Amino acid sequence: MSEAEEAIARADSVYDWFLYLILPLQFVALYLFLSGITDTGLLWWERMGRIGSMALCCGAFGINVGHELGHRVNPYEQWIAKALLLTSLYTHFFIEHNKGHHKNVSTPVDPASAPKGMSLYRFWIRSVKGTWLDAWRIAHADLRKKGRPFWHPANEMLQLQLLQLFFLLGIGLLFGWESCGYFMLASVGGFLLLETVNYIEHYGLLRKQLSPGSYERALPQHSWNSNHVLGRLMLFELSRHSDHHYLASRKYQVLRHHDDAPQLPTGYPGCMILAALPPLWFNIMDKKNEAG
Repeated sequence: MSEAEEAIARADSVYDWFLYLILPLQFVALYLFLSGITDTGLLWWERMGRIGSMALCCGAFGINVGHELGHRVNPYEQWIAKALLLTSLYTHFFIEHNKGHHKNVSTPVDPASAPKGMSLYRFWIRSVKGTWLDAWRIAHADLRKKGRPFWHPANEMLQLQLLQLFFLLGIGLLFGWESCGYFMLASVGGFLLLETVNYIEHYGLLRKQLSPGSYERALPQHSWNSNHVLGRLMLFELSRHSDHHYLASRKYQVLRHHDDAPQLPTGYPGCMILAALPPLWFNIMDKKNEAG
């Protein structure tokens, strides 16, 4: 886009309403899922299909749109982000992604940046555990700056974890504990989709260390980029990830493609399948990493 076109697109509220409308759609999908998942007439593969479909909604809509709105400064947009992340039981992402991942991306201290040679399945364990613990540390550090103790009611991580607990209790009481268990399976599928995306976005890329604990600024070269149309449409331009990390405040509709950034061999859907096959992933991506 030209500067004038970009200014028009940035100010166009239609792009924002696309995001806002995901909130009611996501909760309608969740209601339909919970109200029908324990139907006695469902075959086992039909039930698994519904769990997989809900997991896709949790990952592609709940977490992905929550991610976009979590970068906004308006309180109502941040609350929409938290509500969407709640549907994947991944509310701590709101804290860790903004204050941890964007600060430490493509460094050894970032659990959500996969080092070269690490398989997707090892990365799942590292990132899920590491980002959750980092979110607690970040929330505690924010409290210390204000002279407050860890168990203070203002502890945002504590607030979000209690919100998730009450959400699960509400689902169990309204729809039954079996439905609650199936929802938890779907939510796990949703956040593993997110972590798979994290894996392909920064695999093997490292920022230069300037001094102990200090690294060069995150540049487009520190994120794998993809300009394939299908992934861009499905994920609200998330695949233009190099520009997102270069300037996180840019709205999704004005993210730019960087030719000089490392490019994924396919769009996100294809690379997610490729990442699930570690020998093939390493064979392709390690060569691209060395060439870059």
